[in-house]
Amino acid sequence: MTQIPQSLESAIAQAHTATLTALESGFNRLQVELIIPEIALKAQELAFAFAQLFSEYGAGLKVFFPDTGAAALARREWGETTFAVTDLGSSRSPIENRVSDTDEFYLVVSPSAVEVAQVEKLCNLAGDRPVILIIPQLEDISVVGIGYAARQLRERFLSTLESSYYYRPLEDAVVMRVFPGLWQVWRELEDNKFELITEVPKKPLGEVLDRILMGQNDEEETNQKSPSLGLLATMKNFIKALNN
Repeated sequence: MTQIPQSLESAIAQAHTATLTALESGFNRLQVELIIPEIALKAQELAFAFAQLFSEYGAGLKVFFPDTGAAALARREWGETTFAVTDLGSSRSPIENRVSDTDEFYLVVSPSAVEVAQVEKLCNLAGDRPVILIIPQLEDISVVGIGYAARQLRERFLSTLESSYYYRPLEDAVVMRVFPGLWQVWRELEDNKFELITEVPKKPLGEVLDRILMGQNDEEETNQKSPSLGLLATMKNFIKALNN
């Protein structure tokens, strides 16, 4: 039974295991999503942690940041690494110049809706090689609102991705997905615990999630309810990790 992570470290461990399982199952376009306030500020640290977890690829691993500044900062902070660190390119230096035949595995760190086109092109250039998006910000509605064509591109690209790991704490609930499991919704109880109230095949969002939390879920609900740590205790651990 999936457990709600009690710290950032345990979430990373869960995400790593789930991602390996997804890769072994034949999925090579994956997302690792931690929908937590200020998580983007820890993108560099999370990227390094995941790069270390996939260190067996050595020089075949390439880590992409959204821009040259973020990539340069990571190279300076990380020092010498066995893997390459670069950015997603620009109109003057396109992504094609950053992909090599010797590459085996790609990590893309915190791409936003603005970089959707570059990330999609990277995936096309990668072929069968795995591309893992770490804490992507692709569902930023305020940015995506730039136009119909941008929304269409984002939606088309998102449909090609599999969420190997998803963790989203709400005010009184948590939404999780750990591959190959279903999407889970956990509800907070009065004694500062959580119970698993349902599992559904698709990501519960908007009105669908509201209906689930109101007990109006149309999907088949799980009969087993499992307690976990309350949201307050869980978030304290995450906030502490983010501030260290």
